[in-house]
Amino acid sequence: MSAEPSLPAPSSAPRFGVWLIGARGSVATTAIAGCAAVVAGLHPPTGMVTETPPFTSCGLPALSSLVFGGHDTVDCPLPKRAEHLAAGGVLPHGLPSAVHAELVAADREIRPGGPVPDDTGRSQDAWAEVFAADIRDFVHRQGLAGAVVVNVASTEPAPAAGTLPPSSLYAAAALRAGCPYVNFTPSTGLHHPALTSLAESSGLPYAGRDGKTGQTLLRSVLGPMFLQRALAVRAWSGTNLLGGGDGAALADPAAAAAKNAGKERVLTDTLGHTPEGEVHIDDVPALGDWKTAWDHIAFDGFLGSRMVLQTIWQGCDSALAAPLVLDLARLVARAHEKGLSGPLGELGFYFKDPVGDGPSSLAEQYAELRRFAGRLRDDVDERGAQR
Repeated sequence: MSAEPSLPAPSSAPRFGVWLIGARGSVATTAIAGCAAVVAGLHPPTGMVTETPPFTSCGLPALSSLVFGGHDTVDCPLPKRAEHLAAGGVLPHGLPSAVHAELVAADREIRPGGPVPDDTGRSQDAWAEVFAADIRDFVHRQGLAGAVVVNVASTEPAPAAGTLPPSSLYAAAALRAGCPYVNFTPSTGLHHPALTSLAESSGLPYAGRDGKTGQTLLRSVLGPMFLQRALAVRAWSGTNLLGGGDGAALADPAAAAAKNAGKERVLTDTLGHTPEGEVHIDDVPALGDWKTAWDHIAFDGFLGSRMVLQTIWQGCDSALAAPLVLDLARLVARAHEKGLSGPLGELGFYFKDPVGDGPSSLAEQYAELRRFAGRLRDDVDERGAQR
């Protein structure tokens, strides 16, 4: 399905911030450069669901109205990062030069992240307040109508008992700053029990977690197929080969376990049982931002006939994730504008481990997303009733 790029925002239209946690990473850089490229008409909005006809009349912020900033613990400037991605084939050749001004503008709005390991200079509450102050300052200086905080940082291990991991400090900061929050990673974020009351009392919408971009996207389509055709899945095993920052982060067994939990949950929720088999993640630095995912599915047919389906998915995680990040920022910004609050379970289409209740099948999730889009239209109030 194709669509024309969104129309530029009128000069008087409100502008909205997209505050990225991990703002100098591959996904963030691809999202910022890609948004600029689409606005300039250099590339079509391929992969952006919000640029397809069912969503173009929902009052979403125009891509040209988005202003980018964020936190990161690394200091490689965005233009240089974009050049590295172009050299690796993630971004088109020449795009970093074509959108250099937009990359520089976003880079000026990136603030130091933290805490880094063994950093004891600030308390956890102090870190959250520093992050919140950075976000408030961004919104104020840029004269924004609001901002959405999106976590696209590398996966972190499950936290030790009694501590808030960095992803949760950023999540708390988002709510303190009055901003909706999206967790596109498997990291803890708002799932920490210490943040439950803050999330409930904030009156803000939030969504997550762990973006569904490749192997799990395919599982959410194939799982219902087996179930609906009454074919018995006996085992479902998978392997991921990837490099880049994600590959390095997921070489940590604890981080890999957090990532795999979402992949396995999709099968359990869809099939009604957990089939035999595991997912293995191998760090292959030579692959850079490219990933190969292989699945081996053993299933039984009529009269116990044993059969196998094998799939291979080869793609670029950053290019798969970036349009979804832009989708989510726009949808959640609009939800906030419409006065919606709490977990946005209707956005489960985008996640392996969605907040709230909802179906696991991609087709059913897409139907939920379409209904959600209807709630965002100007002629529909926040309860979904026609005015």
